[in-house]
Amino acid sequence: MSLLDIKNLSVAFGPFMAVDGVNLSIDTGEVAAVVGESGSGKSVAMLAVMGLLPWTAKVTADTMQFDGADLLGLSPGARRRIVGKDMAMIFQEPMTSLNPCFTVGFQIKEALKTHLGLSAKERQTRAVELLDQVGIPEPEQRLKAFPHQLSGGMNQRVMIAMAISCNPRVLVADEPTTALDVTIQAQILDLLLDLQKQKGMAMVLITHDMGVVAETAETVNVQYAGEQVETGAVDDIFSTPRHPYTAALLDALPERRQGRRLNAIPGVVPGPYDQMHGCQFQPRCRYAQDRCQHERPPFAGGVRCFYPRESAS
Repeated sequence: MSLLDIKNLSVAFGPFMAVDGVNLSIDTGEVAAVVGESGSGKSVAMLAVMGLLPWTAKVTADTMQFDGADLLGLSPGARRRIVGKDMAMIFQEPMTSLNPCFTVGFQIKEALKTHLGLSAKERQTRAVELLDQVGIPEPEQRLKAFPHQLSGGMNQRVMIAMAISCNPRVLVADEPTTALDVTIQAQILDLLLDLQKQKGMAMVLITHDMGVVAETAETVNVQYAGEQVETGAVDDIFSTPRHPYTAALLDALPERRQGRRLNAIPGVVPGPYDQMHGCQFQPRCRYAQDRCQHERPPFAGGVRCFYPRESAS
């Protein structure tokens, strides 16, 4: 049994299906990536797993288990004991995820008090250790700082320190480098991978950067318009992508164009009022046929497509 096992996860906000039929399985020590354009439901799917969506969201799944426990069947109290301790999340925007009214030290210690019940002295010692572990200089002084007194990279390191404070078994990193400049991005990714290996955590990396996926993950789940369109080992996906959307994402990578003009994907991801009965990618797909306009392709053999690339001419 996988450490985290999700089958046919769907999230609806009224009539709008933000996530529709997503699967994810990850075991201890594995790194899985979830990729896709903005609006593909990556973050919403993981927030549903963490139980952090508002009451307006209707979450359903055939299976949503963590270490054998049914997450959908747990009481709110039991769910809270898992989230933040055994399952933790690094959010996309550190400047809006940290509370501006409290010092970073207070916010780190709050998690330690809630989940581990440490004394004030133990919390102070552990907080200093955490900031030092994520590469923040003068950690004792930094604990007294408010988020606005730290740089974006520093705040992201604080978010990582909070996430790993209780030694989680599953870490969800939601585009952890999006708001940072290129040199800091590399440092943060290296830090996350080092911590993941040291602690043997399972890590779910949400990103739209296929280059990051190639460097970090073992398996990849590609999402489009809330649907999972392809999944597989990273090496297989990069060498022989089967879904036209996956192939288009890879074809847009600068390193694959070797000085030639980049191939952009025409059109945009469908919004709440644009979704169709057939294949969601059909308006942007050069392999689309009449069937794609009227029928929704099933997710079979790791791909959601009537005409995967291996059979397309």
